[in-house]
Amino acid sequence: MTEAAASAGKKIVLVAAAALVDSDGRVLICRRPQGKQLAGLWEFPGGKVEPGETPEACLIRELDEELGIQVKEACLAPFVFASHGYDSFHLLMPLYLCRRWDGFVTAREHEALAWVRPDKLSEYPMPPADEPLVAYLRDFL
Repeated sequence: MTEAAASAGKKIVLVAAAALVDSDGRVLICRRPQGKQLAGLWEFPGGKVEPGETPEACLIRELDEELGIQVKEACLAPFVFASHGYDSFHLLMPLYLCRRWDGFVTAREHEALAWVRPDKLSEYPMPPADEPLVAYLRDFL
């Protein structure tokens, strides 16, 4: 059975994520805390888009909640997306590039943070939906 056939009929969950890129060209990844699904894996910051919320508004909210930074919508550039079937739902995740924000990145909800060069991202274990995004970042940045 193909992945598309296996995902048919599952609830689609929309999650927005950001690849924060610092002035040295490194990308921020966050380690999921213990007690959460996929704990210990590294991911791009972001979260579930709430009903009536745009992906951009979601990221502005999530980046403030998770990292303590303020981002303007104009600084979020749509880049690529992931589409991945998990056991109980299908994840659709647009990834935005962000090079400008206000404030200092602080781990408020994650176990750890790491600023990683794009060619080293594949050395960090990630959830299945995040893994394919690494190659796009490596090739673009």
